Amino acid sequence: MFEKILIANRGEIALRIIRACHELGISTVAVYSTADELALHVRFATEAVCIGPPEGSRSYLHIPAIISAAELTNADAIHPGYGFLAENAEFATICEDHGITFIGPKADTIRLMGNKSEARKTMIKAGVPVTPGSRDVIHNVQEVVQEAEELGYPVMVKASAGGGGRGMRLVESPELLPEAFIQAQHEARNAFGNGDLYLEKFITEPRHIEVQIMGDPSGKAVALGERECSIQRRHQKLIEESPSPAVNGPLREKICKAAVRAAEKVKYLGAGTVEFLLDGENDFYFMEMNTRIQVEHPVTEMVYGTDLLKTQLGVHAGIPMPDWVRKASLRGHAIECRINAEDPSHDFRPSPGLITSFHVPGGMGVRVDTAAYAGYHVQPYYDSMIAKLIVHSNSRDSAINRMQQALEEFVIEGIPTTIPFHQQVLADPDFRRGEFTTSFLETFQYQPIEESE
Repeated sequence: MFEKILIANRGEIALRIIRACHELGISTVAVYSTADELALHVRFATEAVCIGPPEGSRSYLHIPAIISAAELTNADAIHPGYGFLAENAEFATICEDHGITFIGPKADTIRLMGNKSEARKTMIKAGVPVTPGSRDVIHNVQEVVQEAEELGYPVMVKASAGGGGRGMRLVESPELLPEAFIQAQHEARNAFGNGDLYLEKFITEPRHIEVQIMGDPSGKAVALGERECSIQRRHQKLIEESPSPAVNGPLREKICKAAVRAAEKVKYLGAGTVEFLLDGENDFYFMEMNTRIQVEHPVTEMVYGTDLLKTQLGVHAGIPMPDWVRKASLRGHAIECRINAEDPSHDFRPSPGLITSFHVPGGMGVRVDTAAYAGYHVQPYYDSMIAKLIVHSNSRDSAINRMQQALEEFVIEGIPTTIPFHQQVLADPDFRRGEFTTSFLETFQYQPIEESE
């Protein structure tokens, strides 16, 4: 096992990694920007190194500073968490060049699966269902028009190097396609430094289903069930749950086997997810592979009774995956709400500022992953998520009820948050029945709560 791990991240995921390391007897190194000097991951790590000013590009994304911190503290591995450098193939390569283990898949795997067009080709070879679409990158308007005519409308223009909805356009008619293609190409080039695009048939009213995978050093992989991620806004997930209310036993077995084929095809190492779209006929299609630990990994931990972070650390240290992980079985239901420093009354406008009061809920089956506290200043430089509230119970109805109570108990004052939004979603009849798709929030009407005098 590793002796010392540097965590190239911040916030709740940095704390989550620190806890897993401490349970395994591994020393930790926190890196931080000057804005995060009072952050909890700095306080609870074994050591801490300041790596730059507040802006992410000059600190948490600054590879030379992170490598220098690792060498200065004699760290033998770096865990990137999620976001920032987690899916950066160049960073993975640089780590290995410096004799530091990168706790993530190999750089070639990140590079391959980060290119959505190449990933589609690889999945086709692995026998994994993919959405009908172009087999190669589309270079110009003439090509995209021809491909769209063959596929039939509506279609999705997507960035090969994309993520988070950037470089993506839904096109419902031929006359809108040329402009959408040019806009997506420009956006992709600015966001990722790569303007390559491909085309997919648009799946109407799909559900977003992802499968948790873990690959070991032998090249074998295991799937730990699916997560339902359809409640999302602008392609950003807000509520996740496991199991999906739309997936039964036979479908679960089928989709998990496809995810394992995908992972083993690329000799995947460590924790990751294979993401699918599920249509109304229970046909599923590969969408992408996320080559990192996911924000919503606690949902799977709750229903499978396994610590994904500790397992991830073990396989990257060359330790075979424990049999109990391979044999883990689904039990009960778990739901996660992402609590963001955003104002749902004003189109989810980010709301950085000082948290004046902070009280987390508790009780049986309630978990809160957070790095916030009373007196904590939510910074404007980073992602707006300040906490993850996860509940587990023996059924979906019971889990929803438990989540509603936990949200009621969760007190955050000083800044607006998404807590009241989650309360209204969980009370929605369609949500409670499990009858929703990725378009759920397009028609959901949030009712702002009037403040009392």
